[in-house]
Amino acid sequence: MSPAQLKQLKSVITARAVANPSHLCADLAAQFGVSRSTMGKWLRGLIDEGWITREGTSRPVYKPAVLRDVSRSYDLSGLDEQTPWELDFAPCFDLPDHITRLAHHAFTELLNNCVDHSGGTRVTVSMRQNKTHLHLLIRDDGCGVFQRIQSEFHIPSPQLALLELSKGKLTTQPDRHTGRGLFFTSRLFDVFDLYANQLTYQHSHWQRRDWLKANPLAVSGTAIFMSLALNSTRTLDDVFAAHARSSDDRSFSRTEVSMRLAHAPGEQLESRAQAKRIANRLEAFDTVDLDFEGVEAIGQAFADELFRVFALQHPRLQMRPRNANTRVQAMIAQVSPVPEAAPSP
Repeated sequence: MSPAQLKQLKSVITARAVANPSHLCADLAAQFGVSRSTMGKWLRGLIDEGWITREGTSRPVYKPAVLRDVSRSYDLSGLDEQTPWELDFAPCFDLPDHITRLAHHAFTELLNNCVDHSGGTRVTVSMRQNKTHLHLLIRDDGCGVFQRIQSEFHIPSPQLALLELSKGKLTTQPDRHTGRGLFFTSRLFDVFDLYANQLTYQHSHWQRRDWLKANPLAVSGTAIFMSLALNSTRTLDDVFAAHARSSDDRSFSRTEVSMRLAHAPGEQLESRAQAKRIANRLEAFDTVDLDFEGVEAIGQAFADELFRVFALQHPRLQMRPRNANTRVQAMIAQVSPVPEAAPSP
């Protein structure tokens, strides 16, 4: 078997074992143009690797094993996000219930984004399972998410488009969407990588940080890769609760802003204009965590605009600096409004 044949066989074996477990060998032999004995030898190799299991000898029945891989391509026109999950993907995987729910939510949210926002014609979806992780890859051939946001909201650069997107509650179709989808989806798995318009946006759960870097690959559309450890204890409810108003009110009221996204490489956060970019739309939330990871210093004008001017204009909004070094903390303290003294008894 050539490497190309082996790759192709692995790409179809999971779904074919689910769809035709009793006639798998004959079915694949006809597809690959080989004898049943040759295909039987190939399938024994996949059994040894952990792709399938076999029960019986005279009339063997095959089933998916530990390693699983399903890939499909769809026309975006008229596609609904639930049917591919129900028909092509969910039956092919055996995951813990809470992992299945995370995967289902991520799958349908991202596929719906491709249908409603990408402006493309085709989408390819791949989901793979190994002994320790579940991987999900969704790629469309549209204009790219950063370009879409730039044009819709008249934002001057892809980096600032990402800054707005990362806050949450941003959508190009407010009558149909709340802007929650990508924000929460990026926090469901351990790793979230988004590739579009020659840029890469990454969010990792264990570091709880976001970063943007150049991607020289000139590929069209948007590609999103996600990875989740199968022993993760994270649940969908956990992710929603972390950004909810309270245990009784699950409204999306808490967000996080990575401050490093507000300035270009080699720059610092110095100006009032930079502060206004960060402050834009924050009044839509009750609590905002401002992550200063990777920010060495901030200027007086920037700090004054964000932590005094904007704070006084929105007294109900709680802004919480995180991961700020001593220089940043000192500048914030210098400009922050002094609380009114309590009246004497």
